Amino acid sequence: MIKFIRITKAGFLNFKRSGTLSTAGVLMMIITLSVIASIILLQAALNFSLNQIKDKVDVTIYFNAGSPEDKILSIKDSLLALPEVQSVAYTSADEALAEFRARHVGDYATIAALNEVNLNPLGAYLDVKAKDLPQYESIAKLLSSGNFLSSDSSSIIDKINYNDNKSIIDKLNSIIGGAERLGLLITLILIIISIIITFNTIRLAIFTSREEIGVMRLVGANNLTIRGPFMVEGIIYGLLSTILTLAIFFPITGWLGANMTGFLGLNLNDYYTANFFQILVILLLSGAALGIISSFLATRKYLKK
Repeated sequence: MIKFIRITKAGFLNFKRSGTLSTAGVLMMIITLSVIASIILLQAALNFSLNQIKDKVDVTIYFNAGSPEDKILSIKDSLLALPEVQSVAYTSADEALAEFRARHVGDYATIAALNEVNLNPLGAYLDVKAKDLPQYESIAKLLSSGNFLSSDSSSIIDKINYNDNKSIIDKLNSIIGGAERLGLLITLILIIISIIITFNTIRLAIFTSREEIGVMRLVGANNLTIRGPFMVEGIIYGLLSTILTLAIFFPITGWLGANMTGFLGLNLNDYYTANFFQILVILLLSGAALGIISSFLATRKYLKK
């Protein structure tokens, strides 16, 4: 414990007396953590947009006019039991007719012809949403097979519109997969660049203490005693940088939330506030880890001599 306290005090003393280099290290760490925070927010906006697109995709099962409601609801229950299905929305024949009238409210000829028939020519339908885009094909195949539906249930189905939407679903699946891979690649590149910048900044700070390290080695100090204060110094960089980065992002996300919500689709200020604790933990751990790892690697050169 005494050794730990001495190492900690030495780390704070190193940070204090480094002055300009400590400030530079904190600024570089702020840039690093700002990149990580920006990645978190951009990833949230991307995921929100992709989920919005996914929510607009579905497979619709149209039933013949006059089909028994109990059989339709039975098919709905069977679909909900499938692990691939996220939700199934039922629209009755009367609701379908009301929606049709609302869509053609200005089309007097169509409305007049509908009134002339004096019967509901429309059937009920089910809107099926899958958990993932690739699962729509398996759901459509299952509905088309004779194993899933009984003969009397399949006979009331008029049409399944999966084939009409297949090209759109395939394109969306390709776009979403490409966007996720590109986002991951950009994230890795930016994090690697940030780590290199932070490492070199801390390495420069340790370079100024190379003579002190040499003296400590001559008097018999072990590697932990030498490395410890610099690793504590790296943790201090991480703590201060995290606090400052979080403070900087409050006005930034406030401006983005007020001016860019329509473009991004997600209010980043609301997201930042709602997930503040999670972002705090991520930045705090990232900053501390960067400081410790960078200090550990940067001192290795002087400990080998």
